[in-house]
Amino acid sequence: MSFYFLEATAFIKLFVQEPGTDALIRLMETVEDNRKLISASTPLEVYAAIRRRERAGDIAQADVAQALETLRLESARAVQQPLNPAVLEAARQLLDRTQLRWPQALQLGAVLAARDMFKGTEIVFVSASAPLLEAAKGEGLEIIDPVHQATEVN
Repeated sequence: MSFYFLEATAFIKLFVQEPGTDALIRLMETVEDNRKLISASTPLEVYAAIRRRERAGDIAQADVAQALETLRLESARAVQQPLNPAVLEAARQLLDRTQLRWPQALQLGAVLAARDMFKGTEIVFVSASAPLLEAAKGEGLEIIDPVHQATEVN
């Protein structure tokens, strides 16, 4: 049984139509809520991205209200990895050995802490960020890019 860790660039696709949205929705329809993992910071990161797109005029106000409500509901259904010392330390170590920016390191640090907590459980890292996918692959994670619907096993 696999768990799916949805990084913010993937999670937002559940609320805003963009490349990869349809593929991610199809995938998530097959996954039970208790097997969907997100970082505790992801809802805020996605909220900020939706508001940023609203201010830029890329999303209609009526669609924003619906996206934010769906974000609230889906965030509550997913298992959230808290931002605890293990996550922060994993993120710090990633910053030492990769070119990731700190929000990216925080996302990947969260999945690495979850993997350590759920030893023996496969966690698939889902992201639309090429640098994050590459770093996750380097950490030995199976990855999915919903834009290209690619699944890779390291």
